[in-house]
Amino acid sequence: MASPARPEQNRVVGIALRLCAATCFSFMAASIKLGYRHGVSTPELGFYRFAFGLPPLILWIAWSRNWTAWRTARPLAHVRRAVIGLSTMLMGFSALAYLPLAESTTIGFAAPLFAVALSALVLKEPVGIHRWSAVAIGFAGVLIVMRPAGSQLPALGLALATGAAFGVGIVTITIRQIGRTEGTQTTVLWFTCLSVLALGTLLPVYGRAHDATTWAILFALGTAGGLGQLFLTSSLRYAPVSVVVPFDYFQLLWAVLLGWLIFADHAPATTWAGAAVIIASGLYTLYREHKLGRDRPKADAPL
Repeated sequence: MASPARPEQNRVVGIALRLCAATCFSFMAASIKLGYRHGVSTPELGFYRFAFGLPPLILWIAWSRNWTAWRTARPLAHVRRAVIGLSTMLMGFSALAYLPLAESTTIGFAAPLFAVALSALVLKEPVGIHRWSAVAIGFAGVLIVMRPAGSQLPALGLALATGAAFGVGIVTITIRQIGRTEGTQTTVLWFTCLSVLALGTLLPVYGRAHDATTWAILFALGTAGGLGQLFLTSSLRYAPVSVVVPFDYFQLLWAVLLGWLIFADHAPATTWAGAAVIIASGLYTLYREHKLGRDRPKADAPL
């Protein structure tokens, strides 16, 4: 049965859903960091992110009555997307083992800038001087957050966070290519199922017995990630990209708050300064995309 018609546009609902998505992804990141503190391995964190996130995805597909979401004519394309997306996700998870929530989140905001650069290099899309300038300024903001001169942040954590942001840029390009023939639900369903299968093969090696508190953290991780993906996609059904995407930066406020409440981390002035530069460059890039008529729905985030 075909998916229901696109609902009437309601920007307030779209913004509210996007704020819910940012909140869910922030709690997912906090759960990942808590999981590491409770001795959970990276493959386990990844597996339960998808295992507990699968029920919300199935409910979303059932609600939309898209019973053919599992069908695809491009299985190998989904496998490639899963390899790239899963590698990126595990790098992002690993970065949280070394970095505070605020710094990891802020560096992750550079992903759209990588996507712009890659769209020019890989997809040969025209990128003018305005957006190249925004990309350069955004990367300068990343350097401010990383504080290369005398930084006390672990180099490995910074490298993982930057690599994850670059990976998200690659995933964005991959999804854009797959999205020419595949629906969002099909892409997300295949990615989720392939990731569960791949990470499930590692559980006999990395799996451990956990106490009730740790299981609650893993459940929160998967549920927050699954619901965040649902809210993210649903927001685009009610409002344009240019309206809802700026509210993704609400995630930084949550990261700072949760980092302070749970981990006693305090974001320094350099993090706020770098975040301001990155956010400004990202918003300007979004403005240019909208002005050039490229305000189109995006697929779900890879996490």
